[in-house]
Amino acid sequence: MDVLIVKDIEENYQAENGEITALKNISFSMKKGEFISIVGPSGCGKSTLLSIIAGLLRPTSGEVLVNGEKVDGVSPHIGYMLQKDNLLAWRSIYKNVLFGLEIRGQMEPENIARAERLLKTYGLYEFRDKYPYQLSGGMRQRVALIRTLAVNPDILLLDEAFSALDYQTRLTVTDDVYGILKQEQITTLMVTHDIPESISMGDRVVILSQRPATIKEILEIDFEDDARTPLSCRNSPKFSKYFEHIWKELKSDE
Repeated sequence: MDVLIVKDIEENYQAENGEITALKNISFSMKKGEFISIVGPSGCGKSTLLSIIAGLLRPTSGEVLVNGEKVDGVSPHIGYMLQKDNLLAWRSIYKNVLFGLEIRGQMEPENIARAERLLKTYGLYEFRDKYPYQLSGGMRQRVALIRTLAVNPDILLLDEAFSALDYQTRLTVTDDVYGILKQEQITTLMVTHDIPESISMGDRVVILSQRPATIKEILEIDFEDDARTPLSCRNSPKFSKYFEHIWKELKSDE
């Protein structure tokens, strides 16, 4: 069974000059552990689509199903990471990681043990008593990811989650995050403006058109390497071909 089904989503909103259609006939599905990137022109509605999937916004028509159940309001099965890490400056790294469990009322021993396992597995346990200002931007983003994974979501939504990082840090962090998500078998949907990022991390890339956004193409990404990483993919001869294809699709809308 598909973990996520997005079916015939349309989103309209009122503007000063009348009703605007932001999204139209958006449909796709995801298997467990799959990573899909979404790219499209600026302002086409990529983040709006994520908000609909997360249950933060009710679509004009269509539906979203998670594990076969219709999303109607904020879903406990979905984790959401934004551009900023949003760590709480006055809480230690350990208490930041537990914050999601606290606000959901899920501070059971097994959930705390899961959070501690994630900290240990991904090299942050020794920093558990530090505070956010004492960590680098890349480490803070890993903490934010582990905080999100601690609540055990079935699906993770990433909305330009690495765009606030400098280029070198961003390359390193995307490698780290990709490794964590594949290891934990987290189904991930990522919005990005960065074409190389979409290719190097995605199993598929959903290419959206100008507003009203429709799906122009869902591009399969296959580097024929089971041990692929985002950095290794950028060195593949196939990488430039994927880049040129997506670039042409996006440019054709201008």
